[in-house]
Amino acid sequence: MARFFQLIRRDVMLAFRQGSAVTLSLSFFVIVIVLFPLGVGPELSVLARIGPGVLWVAALLACLLTLDRMFQADFEDGALDLLMIGPLPVEILVLAKVIAHWLTSILPLIVVAPVLALSLNLPGDGIFALTLALLIGTPTLSLIGAVGAALTVGMRRGGVLLSLLVLPLYIPVLIFGVAAVDAAIAQLSVAPHLLLLGGISLGSLVLGPLAAAAGLRLSLS
Repeated sequence: MARFFQLIRRDVMLAFRQGSAVTLSLSFFVIVIVLFPLGVGPELSVLARIGPGVLWVAALLACLLTLDRMFQADFEDGALDLLMIGPLPVEILVLAKVIAHWLTSILPLIVVAPVLALSLNLPGDGIFALTLALLIGTPTLSLIGAVGAALTVGMRRGGVLLSLLVLPLYIPVLIFGVAAVDAAIAQLSVAPHLLLLGGISLGSLVLGPLAAAAGLRLSLS
């Protein structure tokens, strides 16, 4: 476990030291949300109706920007080969990478999402449900993304193929995440949607590291 947490700490420190992963996804997320009202118009009822979908789609796309760097940097400097033959099982290695990616690329989006939701005229109940849905559902984005990143590591222009691989698998998270916010705005129960998001995240937690580990072995063989 000590090596597991050391690997998470290493990746988090590298991400913040380089700054590119954190600033890239966060800047993209903020710019999309800020520019969207300018393109749609200032009608508050329209913004409130489309706001949950805009926020979730922007979060999905911002996550995609950094997925290809999950294993690529270590692959380029040879560290990935050393980690693969190290004492940690490859599945645990993948899980550490996923946690570091979520902490550095997705957690900042969740922190700023309530503030940006105000610009889309979301009510308080909708903002609370949005934050909960993002916290429960976004781990799936990193877990599924790790599978695509493992399969495309070392490929030229692998980012395009990665997007094509993982975007269809993100659709259930998008549907239930938006539905949770819509239910909260309509004063309906959000529990079924959050439970479904939690179930998807738990299923991804079980299958994602296994599939990503198999993808890494295939890509590096």
